[in-house]
Amino acid sequence: MHRHIWPEQLLEALRRRSSPPCLRGWTLCLHDGEYLVEADAYGPDRCLADLERDGIDVAIVSCPPTLGLDRVPDEEAEDVLDAYHEGIREVASSTGGRLLPLGMGRTGPGFVGASVSAAALLDLDAVAPLLDELQRERRILFVHPGLATGRGSPSWWPAVVDYTAQMQAAYASWLAEGIDRWPDLHVLFAILAGGAPIQLERFRSRGFDVRRAFAPTIFLDTASYGRRALELCLATYGGNGLVFGSDGPVIDSQPSLEAVRGFGQAVVDALCRDNPRQLLGGDG
Repeated sequence: MHRHIWPEQLLEALRRRSSPPCLRGWTLCLHDGEYLVEADAYGPDRCLADLERDGIDVAIVSCPPTLGLDRVPDEEAEDVLDAYHEGIREVASSTGGRLLPLGMGRTGPGFVGASVSAAALLDLDAVAPLLDELQRERRILFVHPGLATGRGSPSWWPAVVDYTAQMQAAYASWLAEGIDRWPDLHVLFAILAGGAPIQLERFRSRGFDVRRAFAPTIFLDTASYGRRALELCLATYGGNGLVFGSDGPVIDSQPSLEAVRGFGQAVVDALCRDNPRQLLGGDG
């Protein structure tokens, strides 16, 4: 439920740019730094090969908000967004249903939903038109960390501190207000919503009704987490609302998948089949 692909059209659009986000050779230049990427890491062939290796039939794919398109003028962002949407439609249609795409801040034919940055949920009025459309069309919302805004050193700081803080804020905003405004919208929070299970006792200690966190429309993906975190999640949610997500190719999919499989077939069925089907709104 959490995999990233960059179609050729997106790569070309990023290479046309001279300022972040842009691609110089295979160096990705963002507002928070420069990152060397493997030439084929974000391509569909690598994705499909990883799915075969992992025994996964279908992946929900997206382009991460960490590109920082919200920091460039609208007309520049639209050029990159249009390139991604054109390309990912072509990629998905060529895979016979194995790759199901999410739009970047928009949806439409061919998309199972849309992804937004965690910061977007801090201003629900601004994203209300998109959320209204997703709920009306019975498509999903994927909430993913955006570009880090805090310190950039040590190198692990943005992913470990900034990203989890963003996700906790987005999750709290949804529990406080979003779930009432869009009660039928299925929402998937990346990286366990920054560690949502450990926050519930603190929510309760401040008088919050934590039963809201168990709504059947809220889902958390497992990307980057292992056995200890999953034990807490299973103890908290009983397996409900948890789905397997890898964040591949940013992170190797196998450690999290091996952790899920270590709990036995019932947990595998829940996180890799039953809950994803529920998230997508059906049994197929």
